[in-house]
Amino acid sequence: MSEERTHIDYLQKAAMYDMLAQFYKYTAPNLHIHYYLKHVKYMNKALYIMRNHSQEEAMVRFVHTSYDSPEVDIYINGQRAVRELGFKSASNAHSLKAGKYHIDIYPAGNLVDSILNKTITVEPGKSYTLPAIDSVKKMRLLMFENHPEVPANEAKVRFIHLSQDTKGLDIAVKDRDVIFPNISYKQATEYLGLTPMTVDLEVREAGSRMVLLPMPKVQFKVNESYTIVFVGGLKEEPELQFITLKDE
Repeated sequence: MSEERTHIDYLQKAAMYDMLAQFYKYTAPNLHIHYYLKHVKYMNKALYIMRNHSQEEAMVRFVHTSYDSPEVDIYINGQRAVRELGFKSASNAHSLKAGKYHIDIYPAGNLVDSILNKTITVEPGKSYTLPAIDSVKKMRLLMFENHPEVPANEAKVRFIHLSQDTKGLDIAVKDRDVIFPNISYKQATEYLGLTPMTVDLEVREAGSRMVLLPMPKVQFKVNESYTIVFVGGLKEEPELQFITLKDE
């Protein structure tokens, strides 16, 4: 039985024994205590597995931002982990034991002509976003560490500049102040803590008032961490645009 399956089973048993403990709380104190202790026992088992699981494993997700690349299949140590990932799409998060992994990217359905081969190292308990960038002939794989933890009742966001033909970017509130100035290509900002809100943002040419990309009604929900990625370009198709990802 897998660790994931085991901890879910323990949680289900804990919930069942908690229900029985509550049922006998006033009518049979001995049974109440008996089932309550079983509830505590299985909760502790589940928490132990979950704690060790989170400390030992890393989480990785892939993002396709290569503007002229077809859909891709992504292999981790020779096993297909992601199927038919298209431009502007992000994969589900994959859990990996800490260590080194060999990543191969192929055109979807084609195991002959690889587009990219790279070795990555992941650390225990950490979460990563791995964007595939640049043209299909020069594809590279970047690696950014995620920080999904959010203070209670707040939100937070960071921005990553992956628009291949665009120079520095300023991120600003519409018609107002710059939040992050002069973000360079392949650069990620720090996370910005926010009150949950819906806000109009805009991307400007760094150091100017020229708006390159309006971002109307961007929503930041309570207790969520976001990564916003800029892709496409100003001179080449597809046009400059953004992807919003929830961190985990």
